[in-house]
Formats: sequence, C-alpha cells, structure tokens
Amino acid sequence: MHVPRNFKLSRRKMLRGLLGGTAVAVGLPPLEAMLDAHGTALAGGDPLPKRFISFMFGNGVQLDRFEPTTTGVDWELTSQLAPFAALKEYVTICTGMANLQSSPPITHHEGMAVFSGHSYTSSNAGGIASDWGGPTIDQVIADIIAQREPTPIHSLQVGITKFDSPIDNGTSAKALSCAGQPGALTVKYPTHNPRTVWGTLFGEFTAPTENKQLRLGVLDAVKADIDELDAQLGQTDRQRLQAHLDNIAELELKIAALPPPCTIPEEPTHANDESNGNEDLVLTNQIMSQLIAYAFSCDVTRVASNLFCSVASESVFGQTVSNFTHHGHSHADDEGYHNNIVFIMERLAELMQTLHDTPDITGGNLLDSTLIFASSELSQGWSHSWQRQPIIIGGHGRGYLRHPGIHYQAIAPAFAGDDNTSAGNTTDILLALARCFDPDLPSIGAGTARSNTPLGEIIA
Repeated sequence: MHVPRNFKLSRRKMLRGLLGGTAVAVGLPPLEAMLDAHGTALAGGDPLPKRFISFMFGNGVQLDRFEPTTTGVDWELTSQLAPFAALKEYVTICTGMANLQSSPPITHHEGMAVFSGHSYTSSNAGGIASDWGGPTIDQVIADIIAQREPTPIHSLQVGITKFDSPIDNGTSAKALSCAGQPGALTVKYPTHNPRTVWGTLFGEFTAPTENKQLRLGVLDAVKADIDELDAQLGQTDRQRLQAHLDNIAELELKIAALPPPCTIPEEPTHANDESNGNEDLVLTNQIMSQLIAYAFSCDVTRVASNLFCSVASESVFGQTVSNFTHHGHSHADDEGYHNNIVFIMERLAELMQTLHDTPDITGGNLLDSTLIFASSELSQGWSHSWQRQPIIIGGHGRGYLRHPGIHYQAIAPAFAGDDNTSAGNTTDILLALARCFDPDLPSIGAGTARSNTPLGEIIA
C-alpha cells in the first residue's frame, strides 16, 4: 500500500470508540509517522521523550550489607544490591551523602527531604506527623514536561503495600508526590489498586466490579478507529501498532486471570486488597511495573512514582516468610530485616527489568530513556539517622547520566555500618536528575537543603 511521504500523525492521536454507552480511548505507541525525517525527534521538532520514576521504600537498609566497598564504574555488588546483577550497567549508587534538611528530628519524617530538598512543615494530623514543605522531584520534572509538551496524564502515582504506620501521619508520611509551591501545595496520594490504575490509563472510565466485558472489551470498542488508522500507516508503523495492541490484549488477559480479590462469584481480577501479611506484593509490583511501562510506551504520561512502603511502614512482608512488621525488623536489626531489604531491591530491579524489556521507538528500550530515583527516609531503621541514606539511580535518560553506572561515595564511613559520617548534599542529586529535563533549571529545594550545584560526577 502506498503511504504519502508527507503523512504525519500527531502523538496525541487516540483510538476511540463506545463500549456499553461509555466513551473509551486507547493511546498509541510512538510511530515513525510521528517523527522527523531523521527519526531523532518528534515531527514538531521536540526531542524524543525522557521519563522519570521515583521509588520510595521505608525503614532504610543495613549499611554494612548495602554500601559497596569499591567506587567508580568497577563497583561490586553487595548482598543487598545483588538483585541488580543483570542490570548493573544501568545502576548508579550514591552513598555517604548528607541530607541538609533543618526541621527538628521527629524520627523517620525529616529524611523525606531526600525526595524534595525541602524541610518538612508542621502538621496537625495527629501522632508523629509532618507535611511536605515543597514539591517533590517527580512533580518538579512533571511540571517541566507539562510546560513544554504536556501528556494526557500529568503524572502517575502508585503504591504497593497498603500498610503504613498508624502513628506516623501527615502528607509526607502518606504520599510520595507533592506538587505546587510552598504555601500552595497539592498532595497526590498513591493508588494501590492495579485495576483502578489500568482503568485510568487505558479505559477512561470506571469499571464496575460485576461487568467483566466493560473492563476487558476496550480493544473491540475501538476496532473501527484501529482499522481506519491502519489503512494510513506504513508497514513498520502497522507492525508497531499491532505489537502495542497485542501488549494491551495480553495485559487484559493477565488481569482477567488473576486470583479474585474477594469472594464475589465472577471472573477474577487483582485489586490488592489482602490483609497485612497476606498481600501479594510480588504480583502487585509486577502489574504496576507493567502499567507504568505501557503508559510510557503510549506516552500517556512520562512521570510516575512508586511508594513501595511508606515511612516507618508496619507492613508484614509475608512473602519473605515473615510474621513481624518491616518496622519491627528494622529496629531488631535482624536477618528478617536483611531479607526484607533484599525483597524490596528485587521489586525495584523488577521495575527496571520491565522497562528494559519494553522496546522504545529509538530501537532501544524504555530503561534507556528513563531516570529512576530510589531512596528511603533514613539510613538504618534501628538508628533513625537521616544521613548516609541509600540512593539508587536507574537508567540513564538517553545518555544523560554515565553509562555504565558508577558508585559515587561522598565520604567513606569511619567504620562498617556507621551512619553519622556524611558529606555533600543529597539535593545535588535531585538537581542533576532534573536538569536532564531542563538544562537551565537554576536550583531545587529551599533553605539549608537547597542546591544550585548538580552532582556532576554522575552526569555523562
């Protein structure tokens, strides 16, 4: 079939149809018809998309089993970083960094400045409580993208375990994303139900529990629009479109085959509603990782956050054969604590692997075009120190960061496991990552934690 050489397709194009009287839409993957003549930018001249994910895990690590002993590109995997073995070239580890927040210590909360560069503000939420003092790094980047080339969804917020700390409250204890500016902030709480996330991204409707056809018939509903578009595309784009639709169909089948969330007599779907200790955290994280990858592929959004477990999380990781809370293990500093940390690193590695296994328009994969910032609110649970926090960076943002990744150490510990020695400023890392999206961004954060000096050692 002859396709006009000047045929161009907006990346905003959506396949649309009606399902049960409800309007539904499916996003398209990036196609050649959306690119410039060289395939290096979008047809309008905008650069190819870069993506960002923040990942939070509560209760820290064991520094003597987490921090590599060698620095630079030849750093060696430790027992708690072993899950990244297959992806080591995409991983940068930053250790020994100082968190320069200035709020009074109230255990756990003050360390959340690592995600924003802003000290917390007081909260009247009850118990031990704090509120975000400024926008988080994911929202800073989402705003940059929105100003230049907005996506249908500004950013996506997901959560894995639902069980946080009942005595730790306030917005910085319950959410990983906060938008706006001090004095006018909007907190974006995570969604823990994969079905809800799927509907938001790909259905544009709220699926009723009892109607499987409404949940899973989106592709049938937009068939006419698919056929019309297919007739206008070249062979390569038709193949990419079909692969994209096959991925959505595969996800529909996977969701339909999941164990039932409750005893309602209908075909099952995973809603992540199990009790503490019985959550299928592996399955939930797998589906959320897939949904993020599909959202990036369709350019529905370019920013996501994953709150795996929150500040002082009292989740019981039953899949590590534990009947004790993660917070409790962190204070006991026992083998259960180590096992839980490895379990979390496996889930983060799984997110990275999912992106790595998902093709991108450039011929690479989504991990090549993504930056991931992962950390915890403290270094070690039993000490409550917010210095030497574990910081893991994944991806390289289309060659913006050094690749293969390195181990950057701001200052070596005085002895194994010491979490008091630190140097530099963790916000320097945030600014380095944000400048991948806006090279002219002057600074991030405020007060003592503010940075106008990006960490150049991790930049290519």
